[in-house]
Amino acid sequence: MKCMEYLELKVDKWTFTVPKGFFYNENDFWARIDGKIATVGITSYLQSKLSDIIFVSLPQVGTKIEQFGEAGSFESVKAALDVISPVSGSVVRVNDELVNSPDLANSDPYGKGWFLKIELSDFESDKENLIDTEGYFEVMKKKVEKEHEQLKGKH
Repeated sequence: MKCMEYLELKVDKWTFTVPKGFFYNENDFWARIDGKIATVGITSYLQSKLSDIIFVSLPQVGTKIEQFGEAGSFESVKAALDVISPVSGSVVRVNDELVNSPDLANSDPYGKGWFLKIELSDFESDKENLIDTEGYFEVMKKKVEKEHEQLKGKH
């Protein structure tokens, strides 16, 4: 497996990474496209914001997913959230390893912690609503800076 290139943001004790060549939605989910298949997961930003992920529920293989539609759910010690799919298509595989070991989403959100694989139905249309690496990096940076300011305001 080749080494991933990414953009990195360090704030205090946190480091947020955004791999290059992925597509992102503003809900902090990513899609890595390989031909007609998209691998979908959560960003390191969302993972660190939620803390330890303790439960993952994924859809059945064959389930049709709309772009920005629900594609499963997960719980952390802080919140329960839906997986918001960056792409539309049919689920062709789910990460059973993640269901059994939800902490993979914490330790390796862009690798072993992927959630599902979707056979794309219309990526050309979906792509118009997604953000590239640099664009998502700016979105994430604004979110981190806003949260950092709010935290400083509380102290």
